[in-house]
Amino acid sequence: MNRIAFIGGGNMATALIAGMIRHGAQPGGIAVAEPRAEALQELSREYGVATYTDNLDAAEGAGILVLAVKPQMLAKVCQGLRPAVQKYRPMVISIAAGIRIAQIERWFDAALPVVRCMPNTPAMFGAGATGLYANARVSAPQRAEAQHVLDAAGLTVWVPDEDQIDIVTAVSGSGPAYFFLMAEALENAAFAQGMSRETARALAAQTAMGAGRMLVESGETAATLRQRVTSPNGTTQAALESFQADHFPAIVARAVDAARRRGAELSEQMESHS
Repeated sequence: MNRIAFIGGGNMATALIAGMIRHGAQPGGIAVAEPRAEALQELSREYGVATYTDNLDAAEGAGILVLAVKPQMLAKVCQGLRPAVQKYRPMVISIAAGIRIAQIERWFDAALPVVRCMPNTPAMFGAGATGLYANARVSAPQRAEAQHVLDAAGLTVWVPDEDQIDIVTAVSGSGPAYFFLMAEALENAAFAQGMSRETARALAAQTAMGAGRMLVESGETAATLRQRVTSPNGTTQAALESFQADHFPAIVARAVDAARRRGAELSEQMESHS
């Protein structure tokens, strides 16, 4: 694989680097730029990658540039990287939420192969879900390289147009919080019924993990698995009928739409401020 430079050494960059090395990437081919000295020391000690405080030094000679900084910092970061980008013409992978490809190209003042992606926090455990979108300048080998980088963090899926990244954000980017909310509600409900909080928390967490594994590993749809668990006139049916009476599917649909619309609004705000 091309030399790869991460601009930003936070949690998501660290998760990707850890995953790549687990999958056989050579630490010598990975560079990270990050202003926090303690983060660089940790990355160097833990993974043996090359570390820099200067973004341009890290980007020198890189064939892949991963932008892993906060969205509000990205315009300034891109402008500072222009000399290296215009010299080496790397493929750019952006994990900055809400930043559109057209903005990145404008900030670099260059027409580049750009992959925009939205990983989620379970990437830190190798259990992420990432949606990717590539512009027309990304070649088939570059798509494969981008996928290889993100595969290290879990599942990857390509979407056919950039607007769908807002849907990815609403489903899997924000999605872990929805499941945490459900686990929290289960814990609180059990506690209210008289169970100890520790026991309720353990049961809710393990149930979430078990259900997730069944979904991923059984190859069955969520609807099929739900039906199998639901005996006629049993306890599960009583609970599901209560969910249905409270219009649970509509609640979820409205929440996902709210997240998608907010993602689009953030993109527009970034556009108007750039």
